[in-house]
Amino acid sequence: MGRFLREVIAELGKVIWPGRKELITYTTVVIIFMTFMVALVAGLDILFAQGVLFVFG
Repeated sequence: MGRFLREVIAELGKVIWPGRKELITYTTVVIIFMTFMVALVAGLDILFAQGVLFVFG
């Protein structure tokens, strides 16, 4: 267990952590993309629901 934890800490030391500016940029891109995808899926859901109601009344 101790060896495992030492190796984990050693690997985390090799990670290139993003700076504040990069982190804000990445977070903004993810939020915008997720907002777009949610709107797309909701729009398609409403469209298909209206289509089903039109066909099957």
